[in-house]
Amino acid sequence: MGKTNPFSFRRTNTTTATTTRRRKTTSTNIPGESPLLTPSPSSPNNELGPVVPTTVKPAAKPKKKAAGARLWMRFDRSGESEVFECDKNTIIKRAGIPARDLRILGPVFSNSSNILAREKAMVVNLEYIKAIVTAEEVLLLDPLRQEVLPFVDQLRHQLSHKNNSSISGNRQLALRDMESNLSASGRWIPAPETSEGLQAELPFEFQVLEIALEVVCTYLDSSVADLERDAYPVLDELAKNVSTKNLERVRSLKSNLTRLLARVQKVRDELEHLLDDDEDMTQLYLTRKWLQNQQIEGLSGGVGSISFTNGAQHLRRLSSVKSGSMMTSANLNDDDVEDLEMLLEAYFMQLDGTRNKILSVREYIDDTEDYVNIQLDNQRNELIQLQLILTIASFAVAFETLVAGLFGMNIPCALYYIEGIFEPFVAAITFASIMLFMIVLGYARWKKLLGS
Repeated sequence: MGKTNPFSFRRTNTTTATTTRRRKTTSTNIPGESPLLTPSPSSPNNELGPVVPTTVKPAAKPKKKAAGARLWMRFDRSGESEVFECDKNTIIKRAGIPARDLRILGPVFSNSSNILAREKAMVVNLEYIKAIVTAEEVLLLDPLRQEVLPFVDQLRHQLSHKNNSSISGNRQLALRDMESNLSASGRWIPAPETSEGLQAELPFEFQVLEIALEVVCTYLDSSVADLERDAYPVLDELAKNVSTKNLERVRSLKSNLTRLLARVQKVRDELEHLLDDDEDMTQLYLTRKWLQNQQIEGLSGGVGSISFTNGAQHLRRLSSVKSGSMMTSANLNDDDVEDLEMLLEAYFMQLDGTRNKILSVREYIDDTEDYVNIQLDNQRNELIQLQLILTIASFAVAFETLVAGLFGMNIPCALYYIEGIFEPFVAAITFASIMLFMIVLGYARWKKLLGS
């Protein structure tokens, strides 16, 4: 027999060694040869199954961006963040909000300002900040925009700082409570209200809301400052010189002022709406509702009931520290909205001050426009007076022209034959015209039709 070709295959029943050798042979891949054939593993007793071609699969192409997917950034309580792309259905399931809230965060409502309370989340749409805040995380839309970057930096810095300070504060508070509230017998005794003077820590969602309001108010204040810096020189220049160029600059300035006032007014109205409705403010306490749900689940499970009771007694003392950390009392009044009300009132007053600055600029514009209108009215009056004087002069000249026209009709007259009468006659009718002009002008001044 001739030498067997190592790349030829025959379907024969051979021993296990032969099958193994043939399998090893088929795994050899020589460039230029046709795709090798590998036996199917489905054949029993180590027999070669049906021969199928093996081809190299092309490299997988990168997946395209899913339809409707947008860029989001997630922040947790500790300030850790991650950027990801996600579609609206996933966001709706994750945050537990209705689909219309994502439309509010869309480009159609980009000029609106809303702070909406939902069962498990708070939807924040303030200027360029569009976020969904829960009791445990923040989902920020379009975090790489130039306007949103200051909010991202502020959020990361303050959340990290507050997280570190809260950990050290909780440790000190725990040690102080252990020393002051345990008697010699080891029983828990109620301590006086020593924590009333402690600084209340805001819940996580209010920390995020405060940062958002601070960034938005700072941005609006800086915009108003830029507007004031540009407005007063332009208005002063217009008061000095009423020209088309200066009027165009004031028109552009006034349109910018109107848009800025509308933006400030929208944020201010939203805060005013929340301050007028205690029920909406109560719904914004996401951490409180989340802790209540956790406590209900813990009570229903019956785990750690003794420690939970002792913790509740201790938490009653710390009623000033409202739902900002994990030490919130279970017996706090659900209608207590003092923390949020104080927070919103502070920024409402700041926005009201910003609005007053814009209104003062608008009043200055109105005063400048009134001054310019007075100047224009004065110029129009001067033009009217000049027109009246010219009309009187035209009337006097018309009298002299009438006399000259009468003598120019070639009607026979004895004056034509008198020597040297031309010059005195012309001088006489000219003098008569001047006297007529002065008489009519004096009458106009007597009637106060002309200025003094």
